[in-house]
Amino acid sequence: MKARSVRVWAIVHRWTSLVSTVFLLLLCLTGLPLIFHHEIDELLGYAPKPQTIAAGKEKATIDRIAGAALASDPGKVLQYIAWDKDEPGIVIAYTNHTVDGKPDDAAVRAFDAYSAEPLGPVGTGPMLAVLKLHTDLFLGQPGKLFLGSMGLLFLIAIVSGVVLYWPFTRRLDFGALRQGKSKRILWLDWHNLLGVITVAWAFVVGGTGVINTWAEPMLDQWRVGELASMVAAYTGRPQPSHLVSLDRIVANAKKVDFGLDVAFIAFPGTPFTSPRHFAAFMRGDKPLTSRLLRPVLLDGDTAEVASTRDLPFYLKALFLSQPLHFGDYGGMPLKIVWALLDGFTIVVIGSGLYLYLVRRSKTGHRRDYLSTSAYGVNT
Repeated sequence: MKARSVRVWAIVHRWTSLVSTVFLLLLCLTGLPLIFHHEIDELLGYAPKPQTIAAGKEKATIDRIAGAALASDPGKVLQYIAWDKDEPGIVIAYTNHTVDGKPDDAAVRAFDAYSAEPLGPVGTGPMLAVLKLHTDLFLGQPGKLFLGSMGLLFLIAIVSGVVLYWPFTRRLDFGALRQGKSKRILWLDWHNLLGVITVAWAFVVGGTGVINTWAEPMLDQWRVGELASMVAAYTGRPQPSHLVSLDRIVANAKKVDFGLDVAFIAFPGTPFTSPRHFAAFMRGDKPLTSRLLRPVLLDGDTAEVASTRDLPFYLKALFLSQPLHFGDYGGMPLKIVWALLDGFTIVVIGSGLYLYLVRRSKTGHRRDYLSTSAYGVNT
């Protein structure tokens, strides 16, 4: 590689790393407990557990669970009813002041799928604060987009670090740790080694993180495009005066594809459907297909299927990236791997900042393009 190209890549790498370093450390530190959020919630008593049910007992009707949800929050209306894919004994209900109310105003409660008894609120406790800090810095959508921009800088830093790795380590054995050198050189070798080990994981997690920050714009695009097309034939028709039974909605939705089950139901007027239709979002039973949802719109008056179609590619990418970001595909073994790689990444980012500060203190304002990397190299 020509010296001029190396210099350009080094400048790109230096500043993308420097600008994003603090926020990357924050994301890695908050992301580590979020990998085990379910286990932590269970340990702290914030994870609702279903009651012990006698063998052969039938599940409660969905209408009964909906009634229990409304009784738990008088004066509110239902927005969504969801089924926990990892805990079949739990049904989750979302109520709000209005059907199109803000997500932050919703009350989310778990109910026993057999007795319809309330099991407690969902998404409370200290992990909720950690999640908000990780996803939007408590700033809502502006915070998400800002973190998304930091994620893009992170991806550029990774690519530029990979490009620079070979020119500055070609005289060293792979993974060499120069024990006889200075402390800074030893930290540099560890920085480079852990950076190479984690580079693929960091790119995947960084990329899925960026996609997740675009969730709301993606859903807005789907609503004005695909959803509007699905309900175009019903434009001008009145809203249902009396909503049909939820059990009929579930039964008719399952008839569309017997290989799918209902993940959640969106009530008419919510952001996931039209003012006239229920939307049943269907999922498969495999690790991959359980993440790929398919919407089925059903008439709120009659429960007849009005329309169904696959989600566009960008929403499929979103739904696949969300669990991948936190290692939710492979159970505890994958979570442990994710946690180890997250820890390595914290060391890489922290050591890159250390190397920059040490080198800068020794050289003053002299330019050293390769001492600031989160995923780079040095000489």
